Amino acid sequence: MKILQVIHGYPMRYNAGSEVYTQGLCQALAERNEVHVFTRQENAFLAEYSMQRETDPADTRIKLHVINMARGRDGYSHRAVDRVFSDLLDELQPDVVHVGHLNHLSTSLVFPVKERRIPLVFTLHDYWLMCPRGQFIQMYEDEGQQPWPVCDGQEDRKCAVSCYRRYFGNDADEYELDASYWTGWVGRRMAHVREVCDAVDLFLAPARYLLGRFRDDFGIPEDKLLYLDYGFHRDRMAGRSRRKDETFTFGYIGTHIPAKGVNHLIQAFGALAGHPRLRIWGRDRGAETAGLKRMAVELPGGAGDRVQWMAEYRNQDIVRDVFDQCDAITVPSIWAENSPLVIHEAQQAGVPVITADYGGMAEYVRHEENGLLFHHRDPWSLARQMQRLVSDPKWAWRLGRRGYLQSLDGRVPDMAEHAKEIENIYARLLAESGIS
Repeated sequence: MKILQVIHGYPMRYNAGSEVYTQGLCQALAERNEVHVFTRQENAFLAEYSMQRETDPADTRIKLHVINMARGRDGYSHRAVDRVFSDLLDELQPDVVHVGHLNHLSTSLVFPVKERRIPLVFTLHDYWLMCPRGQFIQMYEDEGQQPWPVCDGQEDRKCAVSCYRRYFGNDADEYELDASYWTGWVGRRMAHVREVCDAVDLFLAPARYLLGRFRDDFGIPEDKLLYLDYGFHRDRMAGRSRRKDETFTFGYIGTHIPAKGVNHLIQAFGALAGHPRLRIWGRDRGAETAGLKRMAVELPGGAGDRVQWMAEYRNQDIVRDVFDQCDAITVPSIWAENSPLVIHEAQQAGVPVITADYGGMAEYVRHEENGLLFHHRDPWSLARQMQRLVSDPKWAWRLGRRGYLQSLDGRVPDMAEHAKEIENIYARLLAESGIS
């Protein structure tokens, strides 16, 4: 088949979970198929909506078509992007289009796919179709709330005043005018997104929790939703060799943003007895990373001296560069993550995971069986669970050995087998469309 993947970023320009998964899937699909990727960059020195042709630096079989979105990233529907994408569809004439994310691209590019009667698959990595910001985390809190409160559901006016207030003017007399404008904007966006969802043939959800949210809260018909966990190149998680002479070390992998709860992790680490270490991997984000580093320096008892800031790594080298250097992985996210790659990767490598009892995180970690759960958004609950592993490293090793609970042997889904399942889905949709 000729497959066109659509994703809002591609490694190494962008190296978060959905991008890493898409790259891994493309590499597996390229064994038997012709694979193209429509993705983006943000280069202020290039013309907006211009496109560059590249190949995946890790696999030259994969052809990248990279559109420049230096200024339009905060919108949702862009006719110029749709025109470029339509031309690419006519050039490539793919058998199937598979969307991983449309944020920072254009939601309406699904319509030229539908017009050409090309089967359209959409993997749900977060809540961006349901929530304009993608994570059901509000930017502004009401009096008495914690910063970045969890949102209990999408409502147009609530979105306007809780997340788009940053665009309001400072004049109190104009508050209602601004609120009304942004309420209308959100309403138009949500109505448009429902049309986008109607154009999709099948949604894939890597967590049952996520599937349930889209079915029950957003109304996507159950026959258009399929649970399918991510696949992984298991060979990349093999051969872990942890040094015996290092103190117990916790690891964090992820972006340095509030939704990931890394500030809670630093707080929790400062409360631990003994002399464990914390290693934090991730791309430097300027002021946000600097703020986290200041928080670490201010930890009591010199605990900040045991926090190490590690360089970004290639996913292909995750064992050597990450898992060989820690004894447990922490996933302290404050949003309801669906099926975090890092949880699966750690389980495959035999590393125990401590994560929140919330969303898809709790779906893949069972308390005291293959890891530990702490109360969502509670740094002191996180500290208590971390302390248990510091106090009993052998137990940590046993938890890590159990691995992925959804399989008898503890191994995560293999990417080659996963890609075959994806191919079967494509073939079924092609047959149903009458094109095959």
